Amino acid sequence: MSPFTPGPQSGLHRKGLRGHGTERPRRSLWQRFRLHRFSSRLLHGGLAIAAVATTTLTDTAQAAPGLVIDLASGNVIYQSEATRPWYPASLTKLMTLYVALQAVRDHRIGFDTPLVVSARAHAMPPSKMGFKPGTQVTLGNALKMLMVKSANDIAITVAEGIAGSVEAFAEDMNAQAADLGLRQSHFVNPNGLHNEQHYSSARDMALLARALYLRFPQYASLYNIGALRLGNQIIQNHNNLLGRYPGVDGMKTGYTCTAGFNIVASAEQSGRRVIVVVLGSPNVETRTIKAAALFDRAFSNIDHAFVTLDNLPVPPDMLPSPYDVCRNRAQVMAEANAEIDTLMTPLQAGAFTPQPERAFLFDADALGRAVPVASRITLVPRPVFDPQPVSVGPVAGYSGPVAQARAPHTPIGSAPLPELASAYAPKAAARPLPLMPDLDAVPLKQTQTPIKPAVVLKPAPVAHRMAHHAPVSPPPAHAAATVKPPVVKAKVVSVKPVVLLKTAAPLPPKTAEKPKTAGKPAAKVSAKTATTEKTAVH
Repeated sequence: MSPFTPGPQSGLHRKGLRGHGTERPRRSLWQRFRLHRFSSRLLHGGLAIAAVATTTLTDTAQAAPGLVIDLASGNVIYQSEATRPWYPASLTKLMTLYVALQAVRDHRIGFDTPLVVSARAHAMPPSKMGFKPGTQVTLGNALKMLMVKSANDIAITVAEGIAGSVEAFAEDMNAQAADLGLRQSHFVNPNGLHNEQHYSSARDMALLARALYLRFPQYASLYNIGALRLGNQIIQNHNNLLGRYPGVDGMKTGYTCTAGFNIVASAEQSGRRVIVVVLGSPNVETRTIKAAALFDRAFSNIDHAFVTLDNLPVPPDMLPSPYDVCRNRAQVMAEANAEIDTLMTPLQAGAFTPQPERAFLFDADALGRAVPVASRITLVPRPVFDPQPVSVGPVAGYSGPVAQARAPHTPIGSAPLPELASAYAPKAAARPLPLMPDLDAVPLKQTQTPIKPAVVLKPAPVAHRMAHHAPVSPPPAHAAATVKPPVVKAKVVSVKPVVLLKTAAPLPPKTAEKPKTAGKPAAKVSAKTATTEKTAVH
């Protein structure tokens, strides 16, 4: 199947203002015709809202950065604010790829070398692969995920695997940028997440893209992967020019709120390759239309080379632009529509003649018959690509070193730092030691609640029962008088009298308690005993 032929289930793939891709069912012929007419009016300034907005911004409107160069010569075909500092977003990953390929060329790492995902990489925000810390992925598979998925966690994994740390890899990026002659670029991370000190320009991105094609032509297929297959998951490329504009075969897209929608794209027609850079578009559709219009102008010879990249004017202010697409969307949309209308005017004035009766028919031949393609690039459905397989884990039989986070700029295979080793170690390898029992700990079954009042026995009945059930003969009179309540209370708190009631000996016979002689002492003792019994009962 031709790469420009839509598949049976391709549908109409479009992206809205928020950049979220959605698959929509095919529209009827009337719906498609009305959609084409709406797009044409938008491009030609037919909408009243766009016309009013552009007339109020004629003095203050500022075009977003854009650049077109010829790959072979490096000459500039078209430029607009090409040296204006800008946030590159995920276009940064082109420099990450360049440093990685340079490391492969220098034999410091191979495509089969496993990279270990660290906890720092796992903590990156989307877009990401989401691999757990400790997961291994080869450099070859990681670079494919980097270019197709634009995975931020994989960018960190590549940086740590090659240079040992993100900071050390950023030093390598800036060193390579200086070697390439990038004047408006400074990198602090390998994925392009927003940072005030992380910026570039359209000129530098075009120069970097040209260096990738010229210095590493054998790896050009990395930019032209339409989809990946990881297990049962299909990962689509974010570059929606692939398979929609004739000859497009790369390279990279990027987006953050402050940067807008960026793209570096390359296309080849009739043996001539052109590189287009678009920065700061308010949405995906505007970025796609603008890039297609720049390709149309270049391949139609409307724009001609007039200056080299080294001769472009350098702005006096080298700080990144505070341009914010999110907060100024209405103004940015008006500026983008006005700029697209300006780019499309020479194309519409040429030999191109619209054919409304065939404009809604989507076929591969229509792309090659009519120019400009930009007028209806968003109406062309994305093709269904044959996904390339990727996997996790090392290559079978691999016995070489493993690249992981370690001391900066140390050789691959060096032992990681102690604090880094625990960051990506599997959880099963770090089992906590069993706790030793505390000899002073209070058992859980033992409670500190006070004894209930119902359990406490009165001293008098306890004294009476103990005296009554004693297994020995009754004590003398002076001994019975010495019994005091405090002693009885101590016995009651220990709750031992209850046990004594259950194990008490049987009562002795009454004959044993009778005195041998009938005298006053015996009567006196009997009287005291009777008094004590009377008191105990009450």
